[in-house]
Amino acid sequence: MKLSVVILNYKVPHHLMLCLDSLTKATENIEAELIVVDNNSEDESCELVKMYFPKVTFISNSENLGFSKGNNIGVQIAKGEFLCILNPDTVVPENCFTNLFDYYQGLKNPGAIGVQLIDGSGEFLEESKRNVPTPRVVLQKLTGNCSSYYNHSLRHQGEGPTDILVGAFMFMKTEIYKEVGGFDEDYFMYGEDIDLSYRILKAGYQNYYLGSTKVLHFKGESTTKDQVYLNRFFNAMYIFYKKHFKNYKRSFKLVKQTLKLTMAIEKMRLKAIKVQNQEFKIVHLLSKDKCLQNRIQTKFYSNVNFDSVINSEVKDSFIIMDANEIEYKECIDIITKYRSKNNAFRIKPRNYEYMIGSESKYRKGEVIDLS
Repeated sequence: MKLSVVILNYKVPHHLMLCLDSLTKATENIEAELIVVDNNSEDESCELVKMYFPKVTFISNSENLGFSKGNNIGVQIAKGEFLCILNPDTVVPENCFTNLFDYYQGLKNPGAIGVQLIDGSGEFLEESKRNVPTPRVVLQKLTGNCSSYYNHSLRHQGEGPTDILVGAFMFMKTEIYKEVGGFDEDYFMYGEDIDLSYRILKAGYQNYYLGSTKVLHFKGESTTKDQVYLNRFFNAMYIFYKKHFKNYKRSFKLVKQTLKLTMAIEKMRLKAIKVQNQEFKIVHLLSKDKCLQNRIQTKFYSNVNFDSVINSEVKDSFIIMDANEIEYKECIDIITKYRSKNNAFRIKPRNYEYMIGSESKYRKGEVIDLS
């Protein structure tokens, strides 16, 4: 077995279907297995996977065990030489893993590899490539200076060494994951990717970033940005510093105090964020499917253009992409290309009567039923 992809799912059944559909295309010519671990979602996730993806290995936990433990359960049964930890709210391009295999061959002492992540509006996610968050670096970030926290020495489209990757997408040899002990289960959610990346570095490997491969990440789809989220996030930071920087007692004390203040500020900021509904001049549907065209026309009661391509002047538009006719790579490229023109994007997976998209990394995205 060449590749194992482990996906930890929690209450995002429709995003999971889109993710698995993109993975099915990306692994068509690869000896691969897809493993979904469900953290007691109590929704239709299990039934949908069994119905539409019977070859996928599905593990159902009786409780929410958290990100680290859930992923570790999946890796325990992984048979692949290579491993990809992947979020369920992602879309991978068709050439994703072939690009990674090719890139891996030329690397010196590789640990984990990350890719360029973009959100549903096409914006680059800075956490795709980061530096080690020492107490000094984090203090700077908490006070508004992120120049040392994110790895700005690499361009978004570039490639090369980076210290810290994000848990939404981590690719590596399975034996390396197991050698360093996998995700630390002291972390329930958040911080475990920083911890794993750092332990891979400490084990003598180098992590890398491949910016020429873009993966869509509807950030935060399985997480509500509330007080529980904030507590878990900042508690994860406490665990990391106690574990790796315990000799920096004075610095850690200052970081801890600053974290508490920042948590209070972040709580107020999240409450203040308001995602306004956009008004679009026109709807563009990239599909020749007459039945779908009729459903979209009925759904929006507005000026709908049925296109094969998007022209360079498109703005203030609602762009719907049918994955039955457009590759996922092209969907991701369109979202990136037209991200700054007040456009919104939706992807309709193959064989499913709904479409998915997101305009903000601070709020859950939208699932629109087309049946």
